[in-house]
Amino acid sequence: MSNFIHVFIPLFVAVDAIGVLPFFINLNEGLSRERVRRIIIQSTATATVVAIAFVLSGQFIFDILGITVADFMIAGGTLLFVISLSDILSTDKKHRMVDHESVGAVPIGVPLIVGPAVLTTALLFMGQYGAGITLFSAVLNIIIAGGLFFASRAINRVLGKAGAKTVSKLASLILAAIGVMMVRKGLMIFLK
Repeated sequence: MSNFIHVFIPLFVAVDAIGVLPFFINLNEGLSRERVRRIIIQSTATATVVAIAFVLSGQFIFDILGITVADFMIAGGTLLFVISLSDILSTDKKHRMVDHESVGAVPIGVPLIVGPAVLTTALLFMGQYGAGITLFSAVLNIIIAGGLFFASRAINRVLGKAGAKTVSKLASLILAAIGVMMVRKGLMIFLK
């Protein structure tokens, strides 16, 4: 159970579904409930397939490139720190003109639900905790994100724009701390 918590919580923070909510709502403004439902299904399906493919091919990539878990912990931790710092310092998630037929896949599924932070975290935990716990945690977090998107209108009314931004910034700060922890653990492995 403790290994599951160690994997689930960082992935929950990396997905940052609450922080993505304002962007999700903005992208779906004026669309019918049925169209929004199809976008949510498309986004969670895309995110799940990408996460599973990346996690399952991760060890193969490590082996071909000669990358150790310690190497990836240091690189991944640094990347998580930079991504989270960028999120902390930015004012909004980037808004682009999108095609409403593919908005669920790109940009919502990838890179908003499953982006560099999630992929890096999942690949690191794959090496530390194994495929089963990592895949289960990643897919569960994607399902939770989908559930939050289904409840997006109600959540947006409760949190408001300022509340959603506050939660997103807090999640980014926690992600920065997780990045530092990964670098520290990677360096400890090198120094042994």
